[in-house]
Amino acid sequence: MLRPRSLRALLLAVLAGLVMLAPAAPLTTPAVAGPDRVTLIRPEAGRPIVIGHRGASGYRPEHTLASYALAVELGADYIEPDLVSTKDGVLVARHENEIGGTTDVADHPEFAGRRTTKTIDGTAVTGWFTEDFTLAELKRLRAEERIPALRQRNTLYDGRYQVPTLDEILALQVTLSRRYHRVIGVYPETKHPTYFRSLGLPLEDGLVTALRRRGLDRSNAPVYVQSFEVGNLRALRHRLRVPLIQLIDGSGAPYDLRAAGDPRTYTDLLTPAGLAEIATYADGIGPAKDRIVPRDASGRLLAPTPVVRDAHREGLLVHPFTFRNENQFLPLDFRRGADPAAYGNAFAEYQLFFEAGVDGVFSDNGDTALEARDAWVAARSHRAA
Repeated sequence: MLRPRSLRALLLAVLAGLVMLAPAAPLTTPAVAGPDRVTLIRPEAGRPIVIGHRGASGYRPEHTLASYALAVELGADYIEPDLVSTKDGVLVARHENEIGGTTDVADHPEFAGRRTTKTIDGTAVTGWFTEDFTLAELKRLRAEERIPALRQRNTLYDGRYQVPTLDEILALQVTLSRRYHRVIGVYPETKHPTYFRSLGLPLEDGLVTALRRRGLDRSNAPVYVQSFEVGNLRALRHRLRVPLIQLIDGSGAPYDLRAAGDPRTYTDLLTPAGLAEIATYADGIGPAKDRIVPRDASGRLLAPTPVVRDAHREGLLVHPFTFRNENQFLPLDFRRGADPAAYGNAFAEYQLFFEAGVDGVFSDNGDTALEARDAWVAARSHRAA
């Protein structure tokens, strides 16, 4: 018999997958009301969701409006902004609060004096940090490709796009839902929440306010909120009605637990007891891929772990990260040639994880993920016929 918590998680999963049985509720009534109102279609039940990881970062510089828009054009069900704060408390999308590797800040002599070294989650980091810039100052910068050695073609778009705010991303979510006549979800992550709270710039307040302002603080909203920390998810459980996802890194421990002297690691969170504890405050987990299908020292695949099975027993969704097409990120079994930037057999990796029972995937290449998912669904339907 399902516990109430497990039943709630199951119902959330079903609600997220309704399709065509009835017109889906608009993302926000004011945003879609009027003569151009459209019928929005939700992802189909039983199909793993495709999460546009930082947008379509396999094709455009990550965390830009262009990257998010392309992810949806390629078929992603959700777009994923990582949230950090500016000096004046505005939430913006960057993978890290250090922006030397993702913007042209180094080319701005007026900001040369902002370069500094800080300790972020116990690690010394040198560069430029969002919390030292007002939003107006950040808007003078332009995004750049984070890994140009692997994604040289993305550098074509360096200098074209600004750093977007959360409000701009939520507005784009509505625009894209209207354009493509389907519900586009948003999957924000709070980055380094303990660190930002220590600066008097708590990420949670701005996130809650933004979601409520757009009518997205409801249990069936197309929203997931994720974090690598535990404490802020526990706090958000009492402030938000949207599903929450506990991220699980490939090693280490949640920083807030470590800072509090709690000895638990991410590995401890994935034990049956750890997953049962997660189910008291979250609705799913977002584990690193190797937590589900590990690799040996040479990069070859090993036997799958019981993580998916154990999580599902607790009523938890499983959304692993991150799926990418390049050899560099694939197991040795699926690489093609020796060039780390060349594409390998990404379809084989998706199939492996879909067969393992995951409920969604974070992908830099939404078109590849969509084609792999549709092929897997079709094959499964054929086998069941």
